[in-house]
Order: sequence, then structure tokens, then C-alpha cells
Amino acid sequence: MLAHVDMDAFYASVEVMDRPELKDRPVIVGGGKRGVVSAASYAAREFGVRSAMPIFQARRLCPQGVFLPVRMERYKEVSRLVMAALAGFTPLVEQVSVDEAYLDLTGTQGLWGPPRQTGLAIKKSVLAQTGLTCSVGLAPLRFLCKIASERDKPDGLTVVEEVEPFLVTIALREVPGVGAKAQERLKAMGVTYLTQLRLLGRQRLEDLMGAWGLRLWDLAHGIDPQGVGGERGVKSLSHEITLEEDTADRELLASLLLGLCQKVCRRLRRHGLWGRVAVLKLRHADFKLVTRRTSLRRPTDRAGELYPVARALLDAYALPGPFRLIGVGLAELSPLGSGQDILFGREANGRSQALSRAEDAICSRFGEKAISRAGALETLGALDHKRQDRHNQGEGEK
Repeated sequence: MLAHVDMDAFYASVEVMDRPELKDRPVIVGGGKRGVVSAASYAAREFGVRSAMPIFQARRLCPQGVFLPVRMERYKEVSRLVMAALAGFTPLVEQVSVDEAYLDLTGTQGLWGPPRQTGLAIKKSVLAQTGLTCSVGLAPLRFLCKIASERDKPDGLTVVEEVEPFLVTIALREVPGVGAKAQERLKAMGVTYLTQLRLLGRQRLEDLMGAWGLRLWDLAHGIDPQGVGGERGVKSLSHEITLEEDTADRELLASLLLGLCQKVCRRLRRHGLWGRVAVLKLRHADFKLVTRRTSLRRPTDRAGELYPVARALLDAYALPGPFRLIGVGLAELSPLGSGQDILFGREANGRSQALSRAEDAICSRFGEKAISRAGALETLGALDHKRQDRHNQGEGEK
């Protein structure tokens, strides 16, 4: 039996816990006038406020809401308590975000009892450790756990003991990874529930959706070989900034990009990682989000190597904007020094590493803005945490 544990409106719940006078009030966590909602309490959701909604829209829907900035360090602190509570039930805990995790409970029935009893014990332990509620889904298959945990929020518990009867109740909108466009496309074919995909046939699904169609075919038949992988490594790391005013000025965007590359690479070095794939993120004024990525010749943890590649992606993007957000990241991360070593230029590479270490030491002692490349100086203020949307501070780790 596997379990998915999902904290209820986590950011907002932490804020209410720290400020009890906000209980039962619509609490909305997100940054700035131009940012997006990072979390909304259940009281706020009654007004139609949802995560990822623009803040200005949330204010229109819920003018009486309490709007608070993201406090990521506080949420991480509480998250560590949550994960410690879960680790008391099994060593196989896979944390997938700051507020959710999968557990493999195979072989633990002798300790914790049958699934429902185990689920209740998990909820009780998390509440005791953090003062917060969570929703738990238990099922034989990983993807069913995720769906089950959403079925009875907040403070819910759903146990799936028989797969087929539960499968036939699953709407496509509940299946992780099936977006609005795919739902519309399948609805036009008369398919709104997961098991109805069986009527289309395996080959037709593959023709329609490629490898993802084959994955859906398996899910529709209750096949999901993915288990719980234990603690995951960070797969990508990024930084982004929502601009105070939309802009189409490519030089301004390039300057911001350089500052963001510096921040990404400093964080990578703190983690002892480097990355092979550069990622550029742009959000248009109409909220359309685009990403562009390209592989590097070799992994890097240095802004001087990341920036030219990210700048090339920016220059190659044809649509003129204006843009309201820009971000950059590195993906396909691995431990620093892993993979093929540099065959040529070892001496220059050693000097570059020494400069990076010196830069990190200065920033660690005097702050992020103590040292910067000249091209980023004009816009360094735009990266000040006081002006940056708090939801942009990470969490770019996946």
C-alpha cells in the first residue's frame, strides 16, 4: 500500500497558525500587485480565489481578503517537521514539494494496522508535530494515491482498496498531467472519464498523444509501475522575477537575466551541483507563459557560462512582448564534478573556480548585492527581495 500526504492550503495555513486572529478569514498568500496567488485559504476559495491566479484578479474577487507575502523560509521550517513526522512511519518517503510526499507502507501493517488506521495515525502525527491538518490518500498504485488525497479535502482520508471500482469514478480532470487542452480534445471525442479511454484503443491514443497516450492507456487499465523512490535529488533550480511594469526592452531583460543567472549559479554552488540544460522562462503581458531550453556543451555552475546561452535563447525568441516576467534556470542537475572532466583548459578552469569561490564567500559575508557583474548593476534593485514577488524565490527546485 502506498500513500500520498498533502498539506491543506499549506502556506495560508502556516500564516493562520502564526497569526491566530486570521482564523476563518480569507487569507491569500502571494507577492505584489502584479504577482500571482501562491496559496489561498479555504475561506478565500469560497470567493473563487485559486492558486496561480493573478493577484489583481484575486483582489477583485475577494476585496476583503488578507493578502500576505510568501515567507518561504518559514514554510520550509514547517515542512521539515512534516517530513520528520512521515519518516516515523516508513523509511521510504519521497518528498515531491514543500507540502506533499509519497510513502511506501509495504510491510508496515504489523506496526500501524490496516490502511485506514495507518492513515489516521499519519494525520494525527502530522497534526501533533505541526498543528496543521493534511489530507491522505492510500491506494495500491501511486497515481491513485494522489487522486485519493484530493477527494476529501481539507483534513480528509480516502482509502482505495479495490482498484477497478475506484478507476471508473475518476474524471480526466482529476488525472495528474491531463491539462485543459487535452480534456477539451478528448471531450470532443466523448471521453470525460479515465476508463472511457479504453474505448479509443491503444494505437489511437498513441497516435493522438504519443508516449503520453500510452501512459494514459496504462492508467486507464490500472497499470502504474512507478513506486516511491525515496528522497529525490533536485532536478532543476531556477530564479524568476515579475516586473513592476511590462517591458519589451530586450537590453533591460538581458540585464535582469544576468542578475538572475548569478543568483541561480550561487545557489547551485551552495548545493554542490551543476547543470547541463539552460532554461529561459518568459511570461507575456497576457499571462501566456513560454519556456525555451537548450543543452550546454558541458555542465556548469557559473553565470559566465550560463548567461551567454540564456541570452541567446532570449535573442532567438521572435515575439516582441511586452513581458511581465523573466526567469532562468539550469536543469539535468548532478553533483559537481560528476561526468566527463574537462580535457583542455584546466588551468583557466581552475582560476574560474577560484573566482567563483571568492564571489560566494563575499556574498555569504556581505549579502547577495555585495558583488555583481557590471551588466546587472542597473537592474540589481529590481532583484531586491523587498520588491520581488515572494513566490519567485524558489522555489525553483524540482
